[in-house]
Amino acid sequence: MKMAEQATEKPNRWLVVPGEVVTEERVKLGPGVYVRDGKVVAKTVGLAEVKNGMARVIPLEGKYVPKVGDSVIGIIVDVKIPGYDVDINSPYTAFLPKDAVEGEVDYGDVIVATVKYVDEVRNALLENASVLKGGELIHIIPSRVPRVIGKNASMITLLKNKTGAAILVGANGRIWIHGGRVNLAKEAIFKIEREAHTSGLTDRITKFLDDNISQEEESDEDAE
Repeated sequence: MKMAEQATEKPNRWLVVPGEVVTEERVKLGPGVYVRDGKVVAKTVGLAEVKNGMARVIPLEGKYVPKVGDSVIGIIVDVKIPGYDVDINSPYTAFLPKDAVEGEVDYGDVIVATVKYVDEVRNALLENASVLKGGELIHIIPSRVPRVIGKNASMITLLKNKTGAAILVGANGRIWIHGGRVNLAKEAIFKIEREAHTSGLTDRITKFLDDNISQEEESDEDAE
């Protein structure tokens, strides 16, 4: 009996689709779930988790929802007298006052800023902004950001050390990369995005980076 029970145990997180039952237990409702016919079901495609008396679904897709304190990477989309409208990869708007950014800012500029305030309809007010010059901007699904950063910043530190690139990660799924092995950094980040739901990811990313760097160095030696 015990063996049968163990065989049917669910992992810590598992993939669900909209309408799929997450649990029939009485639990608190976290993000991405609702109650239907007394059962907790998923609102969206994502990773289900029941932990500490709460059920939730972490979405695999979707736009960013602003939260106070988040660091975000935005694009200036309109210049006004009091400040700037900023695209933060969200269905909600963001505004940056002119006195909340260092230096001159123009249409199309990329900035990094902090979410200072979010109103009742989720529109955001930004502060402590700086313009990001040069570099490349890539986009990933916002729910993958924690995996790119890693526990205690372990994954992002690994990426920076191995590639020599300056990397800024926004909670809104935008990542700015400058200098170093930019292309390798991008490939590694997209690999993390694709495999975020799997275990042993740090070891695979380390091997991926080491293998690519070794191949690059061998090519350089052959060319001399």
